[in-house]
Amino acid sequence: MKQKAIFLDRDGVINEMVYHQEFGFVDSPANPDEFKLLPKVGEALKALKDQGFLLILISNQPGIAKKKYTPKLHKEINDKMERELAKGGVKLDGIYYCLHHPNAKDPVYRKICDCRKPKPDLVRKAVNDFGIELKNSWFIGDGVDDILTGNAVGVKTILLAKEKPDILNLLDKKSAHPDFFALDLMEATSIIEVEDNN
Repeated sequence: MKQKAIFLDRDGVINEMVYHQEFGFVDSPANPDEFKLLPKVGEALKALKDQGFLLILISNQPGIAKKKYTPKLHKEINDKMERELAKGGVKLDGIYYCLHHPNAKDPVYRKICDCRKPKPDLVRKAVNDFGIELKNSWFIGDGVDDILTGNAVGVKTILLAKEKPDILNLLDKKSAHPDFFALDLMEATSIIEVEDNN
């Protein structure tokens, strides 16, 4: 029997984004000290797990490619995420990262790949690895590329954002179509619970 899954972006969905003073912008955590789970994330993921969903992380992480941090720090950030989630009794079933970037400073990672969202190859890999049925699955993210990825594979999508004119215009411009909006992962979980039981 095929399984249903929740595909999740990482930064801004599971953990807080970080203001990097030296660069002057908000970005992913660059070291494990900066990695902090968002409020009630463990509770939300546990509720999704209790509803029978696999939890699959799908995330673009070009920090190594851009030489913002090392492969060792990337692993330490991921390890901290897993430890913090485990404290709430949650384990992700699959973790898939795209480490590439078309303008990478490190030539090893400089490529136009098929795994960087909005391209859906990481989702397809997870589908094959776990025997996932897409029609009963969801993609939750905080960016347009997450919605485009979900649209490309035919899953229902939730955008973690307020329905503001600038967001709506960007979605329209990129032809991205979220099924729902939510303020955070807990609200997204409530939406899925209702929809899954209909």
